[in-house]
Amino acid sequence: MDNNREVVVELKNVVKKYKLYKNDKKRFLSIFMKKIPYKEMRAVDDVSFQIRRGEAVALFGRNGAGKSTILKMITGVTFPTSGEIFVNGRVSALLELTSGFDPELTGRENIYLKGQLIGLLDKEIAEIENDIVEFAEIGEYIDQPIRAYSSGMKARLGFAVNVNIHPEILIVDEALSVGDKAFREKCLKKVRHIIENDGVTLLFVTHSTGTAKEFCNRGIVMKKGKMTYDGDIDHAIELYEK
Repeated sequence: MDNNREVVVELKNVVKKYKLYKNDKKRFLSIFMKKIPYKEMRAVDDVSFQIRRGEAVALFGRNGAGKSTILKMITGVTFPTSGEIFVNGRVSALLELTSGFDPELTGRENIYLKGQLIGLLDKEIAEIENDIVEFAEIGEYIDQPIRAYSSGMKARLGFAVNVNIHPEILIVDEALSVGDKAFREKCLKKVRHIIENDGVTLLFVTHSTGTAKEFCNRGIVMKKGKMTYDGDIDHAIELYEK
């Protein structure tokens, strides 16, 4: 990767701590009483890395390694306890595909709602509306309230919105298992297309090393909140599988 390319994601000595209480009652009391006992967990422990425009990077690690916490901090869902996070570009995150939907609104109305939530103007949403509807493949349900959708239909619509908003940074967390085999292949093809043709930066979290290798040439390996490797994808996969 050309080191002269612009840095679009950077973590500097990022730490994320969580307080673990014995039960919900203790957690509630901690709001008012400082002496409630708790255990401190470092979900992310002093992690630093840069991702440059156009890179495709896979993030590996067992459950609890800190991968999802890193993604949530990059997307602004949560914030670091210490350290700095820099993001430059429109982020589309395929994490919780159905988040942000209003069950009482139709699918079409929710397209506009989600677009507005990420800062798009109605005119911009109108330009991609048909692409989203066509990609989601939910037929006449697009004009029915979301509460009438199956979980699979909501996920399809969520995926269709996120990949068609012309993202500059695409974050994928095991979201390519949407729907049946034919639709999954369609999703993979779409992600591949926007990476190769639109210069999108990809951060890909998956347990599927084969899929990661298909998209990425760089891998970051996490273990118990710490980054243990950052480099060639083949070596990253080898370390992860050990």
